[in-house]
This record gives sequence, structure tokens and C-alpha cells, in this order.
Amino acid sequence: MRPLRWLLLLLAGAAFSAQAQPLISIIIDDIGDRYDYGRRALELPGALTYSILPHTPYAIHFARQAHRQGREVMLHLPMQAETGNRLGPGGVTLDMSEQEFRRTVRENLAAVPHARGINNHMGSLLTRHPGHMDWLMSEMNAQGGLFFVDSVTTVRTVAAHVAHEHGLPTLRRDIFLDSDPEPDSIRRQVARLLAVAYQHGSALAIGHPYPGTLQVLAEVLPQLDHLGVRLVPVSQLISARQERSPQLWRASLSPSPPAVKSLKP
Repeated sequence: MRPLRWLLLLLAGAAFSAQAQPLISIIIDDIGDRYDYGRRALELPGALTYSILPHTPYAIHFARQAHRQGREVMLHLPMQAETGNRLGPGGVTLDMSEQEFRRTVRENLAAVPHARGINNHMGSLLTRHPGHMDWLMSEMNAQGGLFFVDSVTTVRTVAAHVAHEHGLPTLRRDIFLDSDPEPDSIRRQVARLLAVAYQHGSALAIGHPYPGTLQVLAEVLPQLDHLGVRLVPVSQLISARQERSPQLWRASLSPSPPAVKSLKP
């Protein structure tokens, strides 16, 4: 295993919080299409959260397996993108009526057993539209007990703000781990994630079951205790952020710098 020196050096300038142990959550998106990627992702240690694409060949299998392992499950809801990327099954788009939109969301939730929350797959177009986000958050409230994570695939997203207006537990993504899927780039993003957590008390990352991501997480996750950071499910991170500092939680819903979610396999 690669030594921790690379990570400790990258964190040398980080501001450490003495108030409480920093918390991080890591969502692994895009589970369900490929068995080998999903299997390897679920073999990783720790309280990772798995976001599963609806109506994919292995969605039910991996949702149930993650739940049996005590891991948190989310619905990775396909949303229309600016670039017109293919959504796959269960996608929601601007041309849907409210009835069709809400029915699709319900069907997608039913297709991912044990889903505790939702985050957007793509969505750089749809998450900019308050009306459609209002439909989504209203339906999530109707289903009860769900939280929402804004993946922030566009700086113009209003999704987290609308979720907050509806009283839904919500967070915005802080770091994409693998927009560049090369391992050294992912290591730098892990260092950024930990630096944000040390500075603010918590941080949320999203990654994918790419080979480089799985490799780096296999290196890092067993060392988190040594680094003074605790990995928790997303729902726990939301609760902890609200309890520690309601003002910081509200600030976390404000716009963040641009980030592009890689579409590389």
C-alpha cells in the first residue's frame, strides 16, 4: 500500500479544528449498471453511501446488499443535462408534466430498495429550474423520511435551496473526487476533502466506481482514524452539521465554484 506521506504532505497547510473530530461522507454514484464495478465498490471498508441508478440490471441486488452491510443507500436520480447526455431509464426532464414527473420519481424510489435519500445524476439543466425542483421536493416530502444531496453539476443549481425551503434535510456536494480519474489526481482531491473537513468540521464528497477511485479509497479509508477523521453516512453528516452550527449548515447551501462531473467510464 502506498504510504500516507503523500496525503500528510498535501494536508500540511490545512487548518485543524480542535472543537470536534471532523466528519466526512463519501457517496459512490452510478451503482447498478456494471456488476464488477458495484461489487468492488461494496467491498470497500467503512460507512460509505451508495447512490444507485434506478431500473439498472443490478440496482436491486446492490441496494439490498448495501443495506445488509449496514451501508446507506440513495437513489441516483437521472436528470436532464444541458448537453443532452442520454439519461438512461427513469430520467426526469423539463418536458414532463407534474403528474408524469412525480410518478417517475415514485417509480424510481420503488426500484431502489432501502433508499434513504436522493441525489442528482447529471441534471445541469433540470436543477436550474425552481418549478421542477419544487415538484421533486414536494414528492420527497410526500414520501417521507428522505434527504436530498445536490451534486452541484452546475453553479446555477437551485436544488439545495428549494429542498431547504421545503424543510428537507439537505446538503451540497463539496468535492468531486474523480472528475479526473487518474489516481494521483484523486489523491489530491482526497486531500482537499480532508482539508475542508479539518477547516469546517465536516465535508461531503462524491466519487464513482472507477478503477482509480476504488484503488485510492482502498488506500485511504483504513487510515482515516489515524488522520483524525470519521467517515459517516450522509444522513448522519446532515444531522451533525445542523446540530453543530445551523448558520454553517445554511451557508453550505450557497453557491460553490464550478465543477464538472466526469462522464468517463
